Amino acid sequence: MTRLTMVTVVLLMVTAGMAQQVPRGGQTVFSPEIHDDNTVTFRIRAPKAIKVEVTGDFLAPVRVEMAQGEYWVPGRGEMKENKEGVWEFTTPEPLASELYSYSFIVDRMQVNDPSNVMMIRDVGSVKSVFIIPGDPGDLYSVNDVPHGTVARRWYDSPTLKEQRRITVYTPPGYENSKQIYPVFYLLHGSGGDEEAWISLGRTAQIMDNLIAQGKAKPMIVVMPNGHTQNQAAPGESSRHYLPAMGGGQRQAVASMEDSFGDIIAFVESNYRVKKNQANRAIAGLSMGGMHSSAISAQYTKTFDYVGIFSAPPISIWGAGSKEEADKRIEEFVNKLKAQQANGFKLYWIACGNTDFLYQGVIESMKKMDEIGFKYTYRESGEGHIWKNWRIYLSEFVPMLFQ
Repeated sequence: MTRLTMVTVVLLMVTAGMAQQVPRGGQTVFSPEIHDDNTVTFRIRAPKAIKVEVTGDFLAPVRVEMAQGEYWVPGRGEMKENKEGVWEFTTPEPLASELYSYSFIVDRMQVNDPSNVMMIRDVGSVKSVFIIPGDPGDLYSVNDVPHGTVARRWYDSPTLKEQRRITVYTPPGYENSKQIYPVFYLLHGSGGDEEAWISLGRTAQIMDNLIAQGKAKPMIVVMPNGHTQNQAAPGESSRHYLPAMGGGQRQAVASMEDSFGDIIAFVESNYRVKKNQANRAIAGLSMGGMHSSAISAQYTKTFDYVGIFSAPPISIWGAGSKEEADKRIEEFVNKLKAQQANGFKLYWIACGNTDFLYQGVIESMKKMDEIGFKYTYRESGEGHIWKNWRIYLSEFVPMLFQ
């Protein structure tokens, strides 16, 4: 797509968005409308369209076959046009409390809801979102409670030989007190960056609400960028690149594990945190879960709390042969033995029973059982999705620093 074409598309989208809000000779389009019974109506003004659908994770997924294999994709709901040229779709059943994402398909072109300013980026796609109230939706919402602060900071990484961007949540009252806090390092998956947990994961809202309810200790939450070939999220660094699963334009100088000491050093030099094992926690999802298991094993006597979400604690990802895989398993099992001997308070593993990494999690736990490694396992339904990771975060945080 040429630059001129891209500008034209952007202008058309902005114009369409304005038209949704202030249509000529008609009423303002209200979408999405969450009804008292938790059914939802979606609307979009498209008077010249032939076919309009809504798609999102609130609809039952459907299986499609592609050259690469079978995939599950969000279902579609067919919208109906009224006499004002507004297309509508109402969910046939009430929706369970949750955060949902969706978009419209207008004559085979996918677009976001011009009437909804709530949007979230996941890897390279941006979707409209809404929250159904209740449990857990209220936990993911901004409520009338004291709020913490979210800051994007740059830290120096001597190991990676560059400045890097990090997201830090400080609890309510941090700026006006002299209190010293425990610190929780929270790591994203292969499709994420330092923005993932704060946007898709709703970390600030979850922390504010849990602290206000007295269910979690006030703590600092540190969310770094786990791709060591990238400085920061797309559009936030001098090295421009298209967002992708693990994408980046620079060869990594060192691994996340080897460079993690730089993050700890920055946090403990710039924030009022307790600098001992009992007051440090680390957790992550998918790739970040693998990072969490490796980092907690490598940095001995550093973390008392470890959370592995939707990831095998013993990873053989990237192993080129069975011999190499067996060697890596043996090496990591020895690290786990040392970690067990050093002691910790909680090693928490969580995974959905339809997750594509589920079997790897089960096999890892068998190896851990063989050496008597102590852990707690939490199995949920569904798969490798943010719905599960937000739930895991909201369950893991209350167990920290007790």
